[in-house]
Amino acid sequence: MSTMASVLEDPTLERHFKGHKDAVTCADFNPNRKQLASGSVDKSLMIWNLAPKARAFRYVGHQDVITGAQFSPSGNLVATSSKDRTVRLWTPSMKGESTVFKAHTAAVRSVAFSHDGQRLVTASDDKSVKVWSVQRQCFIFSLNQHTNWVRCARFSPDGRLIASCGDDRTVRLWDTSTKNCINCFTDYGESATFVGFNSSGTCIASSGADSSLKIWDLRTNKLIQHYQVHSAGINSFSFHPSNNYLISGSSDGTVKILDLLEGRLIYTLHGHKGAVITVAFSRTGDLFASGGADGQVLMWRTNFDTKSYRDILQQHSRRSSPDPPPHLTDIHPRGPHLHHPQPSAIQISPIVADTQSTDPHVIELGQSVHSTTLLNGRTHSTPTRATTNSHHSNGLPARHVASSRVGGWMGDESTSGAGVGTWSQTRAGGGGRGRREEEEEERGQTHPLEVLSGHPSSLDSTLQHIVKQLDILTQTVSVLEERLTLTEDKLKECLLHQSHILKDIRASGERRRTESEETD
Repeated sequence: MSTMASVLEDPTLERHFKGHKDAVTCADFNPNRKQLASGSVDKSLMIWNLAPKARAFRYVGHQDVITGAQFSPSGNLVATSSKDRTVRLWTPSMKGESTVFKAHTAAVRSVAFSHDGQRLVTASDDKSVKVWSVQRQCFIFSLNQHTNWVRCARFSPDGRLIASCGDDRTVRLWDTSTKNCINCFTDYGESATFVGFNSSGTCIASSGADSSLKIWDLRTNKLIQHYQVHSAGINSFSFHPSNNYLISGSSDGTVKILDLLEGRLIYTLHGHKGAVITVAFSRTGDLFASGGADGQVLMWRTNFDTKSYRDILQQHSRRSSPDPPPHLTDIHPRGPHLHHPQPSAIQISPIVADTQSTDPHVIELGQSVHSTTLLNGRTHSTPTRATTNSHHSNGLPARHVASSRVGGWMGDESTSGAGVGTWSQTRAGGGGRGRREEEEEERGQTHPLEVLSGHPSSLDSTLQHIVKQLDILTQTVSVLEERLTLTEDKLKECLLHQSHILKDIRASGERRRTESEETD
């Protein structure tokens, strides 16, 4: 066994969570270490409470595929993005309340908090990246230079930069104070699928549908690592908080773990049937989650980082000043720099043992109590459907969930159906049911899902009409905002031009005065 392998301890599958009825598209751990959130093609957000035998919550409200989910730094909010063009902020509790943000004119592909929790950044098929205020619940500004769908956007740890990537095959770096695009990386053969900063803010990584993963040093603007270890597109990745490791999830059905210090692949995990769509480390790095087309969320114990990460933390505590993040003036114009793909040097493939953990009871929470539509910068609250249902004698609502067909999560159109049935009649997308579930069904047992779903009211058609009108207004506002930005730019140019002319006039006047004085 090599020295590298002897130092490492293998990652282990700790738990699996079943409850989504279609592909899992996103996952994130609560910083409080007690919850895991996941979003799905089935339009629902699930909050898995990590305590043994705890109940899970299902939040219903989005009208289409959920594409992104992230906990706020304090852990008291979850933001979700959806193909229904909206972003929602949820309180991860029994109330199931959510606030709706709307300013994008097409599917929203990702959502992320700034590290202080004050702002959100979203990426959309309307080719824009937008920044929002969490406290004021309003949209602040747009970044508009992408020429195709934007797949992902993230804040740097200090909040001064935003990295974004998309189907125009570029990765862009933006200055949040000037709103300027300060760099553009265009080395992708296909769509750039995901982007992220390391925890110190010194590097960004980006992945592609061409199965490549690249890491750039922002202080030198050079491509420092290039991995080609997957056999299909990479859908998601996550830096370990120590910055020493990175996990990636791919359509080839595997999760891969890279050692960034050694510059090589160290593990390949085979836990999912079908594409792995999302991977995420917990905030401390001791756990990571993966979700995929099989509708499962798997939670893994990291293990391989225990020794090295502890040493690194001790070294950091001894140092008086850690590395500062790159200053905007340190980011040089990008020069040509070739960095060849790194093949896998060592592959350890631990066989994933299914722990057969029991599926948690699920409490379903209905439509949002109020929605916030953004119009001309003002916030309008609209009441939506109430969340009442027939109740069992134990005070819990009747079992009632919507089934869905498997839909292509990456595709343009959602294929989710609107049939109704119990959980025993629905299948996790692409995964099929376990023998235990089928046996229970034969014995007449079903998984107890406690549900709070809304009855359609007579207000629905009126509200839908209002929402359509607001959509049109939102699009108009978006167009006006872009025109205003262009007008502002032209005005700035005119003013600059005028100031140059005035300087020239003053200078020539001075010269004439000097000349006349000399002749006198």
